[in-house]
Amino acid sequence: MCGVFGAVTPGTDAAHVAAFGLFALQHRGQESAGIAVSDGEQLMVYKDLGLIGQVLDDRRLPSLRGHLAVAHCRYSTTGSTKWENAQPTLRIGPRRALAVGHNGNLVNTRDLLARLPGGRSRLAATTDTDLLTALVADHSAADVVDALVEVLPTVRGAYSLVVLDERRVIGVRDPHGFRPLVVGRIPPEMLDPSGQEPLGLVDDADRTGWVLSSETAGLDIVGAEYVRDVEPGEIVVLEPGREPRSVRFAEPHPHLCVFELIYFARPDSYMLGRNLYEVRRRMGMSLAREHPTDADLVMPVPDTGSPAAAGYAEASGIPYREGLVKNRYAGRTFIQPSPSLRQRGVAVKLNPLREVVRGRRLVVVDDSIVRGTTTRAIVSLLRRAGAAEVHLRVSAPPIYHPCFYGIDTQIETELIASRLDVDGIRDFVGADSLGYVSIEGILSALDLPYGGFCFACFDGRYPEPVPYDAASRKFVLEEAGVHAHG
Repeated sequence: MCGVFGAVTPGTDAAHVAAFGLFALQHRGQESAGIAVSDGEQLMVYKDLGLIGQVLDDRRLPSLRGHLAVAHCRYSTTGSTKWENAQPTLRIGPRRALAVGHNGNLVNTRDLLARLPGGRSRLAATTDTDLLTALVADHSAADVVDALVEVLPTVRGAYSLVVLDERRVIGVRDPHGFRPLVVGRIPPEMLDPSGQEPLGLVDDADRTGWVLSSETAGLDIVGAEYVRDVEPGEIVVLEPGREPRSVRFAEPHPHLCVFELIYFARPDSYMLGRNLYEVRRRMGMSLAREHPTDADLVMPVPDTGSPAAAGYAEASGIPYREGLVKNRYAGRTFIQPSPSLRQRGVAVKLNPLREVVRGRRLVVVDDSIVRGTTTRAIVSLLRRAGAAEVHLRVSAPPIYHPCFYGIDTQIETELIASRLDVDGIRDFVGADSLGYVSIEGILSALDLPYGGFCFACFDGRYPEPVPYDAASRKFVLEEAGVHAHG
């Protein structure tokens, strides 16, 4: 998934603003973090493996001086988890210096590699982001925006980008808008002077800050006001002392990933003008109407199941209680890199409230079942705590198909719904009953038409064609023999 953030803060060190904004996006990636800054003349990048607070701490941030910054937290979909693949990725070439942070996943990586003179030997990392950065940085166009306009129409897949050169921060969103990206404005009074020269700006209007964020929650934490979304197929250029400038490189064909609304984004974020807590609560209401049951309590799998559980309880009239306590210092089990870590992560992350669950018939509401191992462990925890019955309800449809646009499920056999029917999944996880919300139930909760979203993981209708050989697979740039014509 990944989180990206960009900041233009005249008279203020942008690194502090970008780091704060990135903290609000930590849920989007936990493998590595980094930040790139510019003082108007040169770029500098610092990145490392680890959580944002471990990488961008009080010892490091003061050395990252400049009024322009982009930041990134990584959840890998192309390339291994190693230092070279942390972002932002930096390229300093004869034509321009460039740093890029990327949320998404490209599906024509092999074709793009064939376009790069020198092929794999020209890359410093094994990510599609590094490849895209190289193509833009080495392009013959005189200006980076012109280079983006030339290169991006050749790129297929999902990409929400934050791009930094010496003078600007640039936001980019692919023509489908698979991944979110928003623009925010920081009033001058919200920016603390850092002792920098004011860059020749003459009044407070020119001291306005501008930011880009994967989610609106990133705006809130830095005191920014939401202005608008970056539109699919649009480049937004942010420069000190100027209003944002828009450049269109492709016609929009909006297909926002519906999983953003179901699971990935924070419930306090807004997408398409809708608060995601309210959207998820309404999904829970749809779920209760579609899959009612007799039970004593409705309880969520915290935290992402909580809004839907509240909606299920409201619509069903069954009391809502918390039955699992979450360790707030444990990461998301779904985005751990291996099954064994995911399984161990459940016990670290969740512990049942025995007095609540003992002897009771439970409706347990979760946001999704991907591989099934986490759900199986949760049901087992509740059984051992004395639950009389466990009725599992899921506020997403069954996930039958892999995602090639930024969620690391690129092998169909990883997905339990591709191998087992609903009864088989129920038996595997050990629940007394199992019900999934329908696509129609989701659309009812959104009050929006099907056409504006990507539901490919549920119904197999991919808005952007994916090569049969799955050329976007995770380690395509690490395979032996991959070269310019590979």
